[in-house]
Amino acid sequence: MAHMANVTPPAQPAPSGRTAAPTVGFDLDMTLIDSRPGIRACYVALAERTGTYVDADLAVSRLGPPLVEELVNWFPAERVEEVAELYRAMYPEYAIAPTLALPGARDAIAAVRARGGRAVVVTAKYEPNAKLHLAHLGIEPDAVIGDLWAEQKALALREHGASVYVGDHTGDVRGARTAGAVSVAVATGPCDAAELREAGADTVLTDLTEFPRWFSDYCSDN
Repeated sequence: MAHMANVTPPAQPAPSGRTAAPTVGFDLDMTLIDSRPGIRACYVALAERTGTYVDADLAVSRLGPPLVEELVNWFPAERVEEVAELYRAMYPEYAIAPTLALPGARDAIAAVRARGGRAVVVTAKYEPNAKLHLAHLGIEPDAVIGDLWAEQKALALREHGASVYVGDHTGDVRGARTAGAVSVAVATGPCDAAELREAGADTVLTDLTEFPRWFSDYCSDN
């Protein structure tokens, strides 16, 4: 009998009706958490500290893009990086405690875990502050990746093998599409359902309370 080489057997297909455990990416601000009260408080404190007017209510109405893209509206370009560092340093004191989990946030992550999957947070927020929010609220994703916006989010989504990305902004839709992931949008942020659909979202939910049912259907179909 010929000697058989020690070859790793090929992976067996998943049992009928089951798929490999999925990885799902989630945005943070206005997807998992309502950070508007805390961010508003931080902008008010920043304005007082720097002596520069910032319309905090306007700023929190358009959350999503990186901090520096908001600061250029209020500070000279040569000061933006310096002020951004100050804002990030002030953030834990002013922004963490007032922030709440959005309805369905914890159940959405639990739905992924119930399928044996992984939940990763991919956000434009400064990563240490993103982690503070999640720890404060007792939300425990498998990984947190910060400082990525729009198409850049595809870098982390691909690295973690995410097949779905959930977000509230058209930039999140672009990130999902760039990564080749299914784009699930929630109309809880600055972009309404029509904008999200027009940007190319595969599915638009009212909020994350609708995610577990959608995810169950998605897993059954795939």
